[in-house]
Amino acid sequence: MAVKTKSALALLGGQKIREGKKFPAWPQYGKNEANGLLRVLNSGVWGYGGTETEKFEKAFAEYQHCKYCVTMTNGSNTLRNALLACGIEAGAEVIVPPYTFLATATSVIEANCVPVFADIDPDTYCIDPKQIEAAITPRTKAIIPVHLGGQAADMDKIMKIAKKYKLYVIEDCAHAHGAEYKGKRVGSIGDIGSFSFQSSKNLCSGEGGAIVSNNKELADKCWSIQNCGRVRDGAWYQHENLGSNYRLSQFQAVILNEQLKKLDKETEKREQNGTYLDKKLSLIPGIRPLARKKESTRLAYHLYLFRYDAKVFGIPRKTFLAALTAEGIPACEGYSTLIYQQPFMVKKQFASFTEWKHTNKSLDYTKTKCPVAEKAASGEGCWMHQSVLLGTKKDMDDIAAAIAKVYENRKELTNYKK
Repeated sequence: MAVKTKSALALLGGQKIREGKKFPAWPQYGKNEANGLLRVLNSGVWGYGGTETEKFEKAFAEYQHCKYCVTMTNGSNTLRNALLACGIEAGAEVIVPPYTFLATATSVIEANCVPVFADIDPDTYCIDPKQIEAAITPRTKAIIPVHLGGQAADMDKIMKIAKKYKLYVIEDCAHAHGAEYKGKRVGSIGDIGSFSFQSSKNLCSGEGGAIVSNNKELADKCWSIQNCGRVRDGAWYQHENLGSNYRLSQFQAVILNEQLKKLDKETEKREQNGTYLDKKLSLIPGIRPLARKKESTRLAYHLYLFRYDAKVFGIPRKTFLAALTAEGIPACEGYSTLIYQQPFMVKKQFASFTEWKHTNKSLDYTKTKCPVAEKAASGEGCWMHQSVLLGTKKDMDDIAAAIAKVYENRKELTNYKK
């Protein structure tokens, strides 16, 4: 009787492609961050009044090709406060993509406005300008394009639409620190750019966020909202606007100042490896890296995204990813539930934020349909985190080899059940 041999796939008992090897950790830090934190600690000025925040705001504004930067507690609040700074009234509609982190939409709800979803481009997964224009109504007041994964959305078309309908554009740049569209840094193209410095982001301080703008009036309004409604050069207890405390601490700012010094080098590394990986993966049947538009002159690669064709592999995405992970490649399905499919959206559980949910009885997110985004979420989209792209060329070869290995042995997984 013949002895049954082990499967080639690690998931089924075979040898891993990457045995005992790790991809770069994140976040990355060193003595400069540690010394900076001690410097702030010993200064005794940990919050308002320190110099690190002001230093970072000046440097980051310049880095993103903007005149102004206002730091805040996180990227969710930067989006919400940007809407408030634009003076968008309660009940107004704001167009957002559904394939993004939910904060892009919840910030709209928290500003007492209505998120309206427009489908994404199948090649880039960024919001589709054609779908934006189709979603506009007389109640539409703003668009929030997301530069997903670090590639800029089609800002020429978006700005043309915004000008035609007199809409604000708030760029969600949480994935796109340093990314460029036709040589312009994202955040500098629309009215306001919103950034996150949460721990996974390419520029991070654990938590934190910032808005950038070339519009002084909007930047000053954001500063006032962030600083309890005060105004620049006003008295401490002079509150001209409704605001709260959304200020960044000096500890976070000093880390950001050090991390910003390394961002260009890290971005270049990610872009080099991402471009190389695109070429390798495009040779594997059933795998299609997202397209890079010619207007995207610099990608930030907060995520490495590729499209998976279950029909070609003959196995669902979940099984494919399980096999890939078993080979030592940290990949995931990303946004598997779109924002409008989330329970709180379906049930309209918006607490007291939205007076319009009571007056607009026709609001029903169960009727929202974005076929491209639904395909990406339900079985096509696959992700790898940005830190993977800080590895070596050999690391990229391992990723490609692992995916090719799963493809070559895909029939072994036909009946796989976890």
